[in-house]
Amino acid sequence: MPSPECIELDMLAGTMARGKRTADGENAAEAALRLFHPVTARWFREVFDAPTAPQIEGWPAIARGESTLILAPTGTGKTLTAFLWCLDRLMLQTPAQEQRERGCRVVYLSPLKALAADVERNLRSPLVGIANLAKREGVQVRMPEISVRTGDTSPKDRARFNRHPGDILITTPESLYLMLTSNAGDQLRTVETVIVDEIHALVPRACFINRFGLKLCTVGCGGVSVDLLA
Repeated sequence: MPSPECIELDMLAGTMARGKRTADGENAAEAALRLFHPVTARWFREVFDAPTAPQIEGWPAIARGESTLILAPTGTGKTLTAFLWCLDRLMLQTPAQEQRERGCRVVYLSPLKALAADVERNLRSPLVGIANLAKREGVQVRMPEISVRTGDTSPKDRARFNRHPGDILITTPESLYLMLTSNAGDQLRTVETVIVDEIHALVPRACFINRFGLKLCTVGCGGVSVDLLA
């Protein structure tokens, strides 16, 4: 069984990635941004100086539909690497037929303590920025619905997800387990991408590759892209 493509980066590797060129001589950073809709790429250029090494190396692997493990220092944009790809597809590149057939497409899994900051910085901010830019340029944009499921989620919101699941589900390992072992698990049959953040805090390092990684890879082989962020 294939293992997730592993992208491990240090500071030297990051410098080399930003200066790297593709086989036809194109700058690797620009080549990575060309994978996105022009609106998403423009928003990124307006907000950031340039893609980081995890983004330059990670986006092509994710675009190929491979399960991808990204190992890089804190602050190098690992979470945005995964979220931006999902937002681009949901907001600007979802066929009309799929837009009508709504369902949960993305699951973001992270320890509770990291949820609030990561979601605001790496999901809601780019979502609003891309939507505003698309409207200014007259480009049709679809606003994905976000659902949150933690131990603090009210019974009303849990029931709402069962009836109308959001396109993106933000949850914790404990809550995801409870969902998968209940009727709510039926709403996850449409999931295409799973983002596992802070994986070092979720799984003991000793069993990471041989057990947890292999299990997630099994999901990935079933047509679900798995992005592991360490």
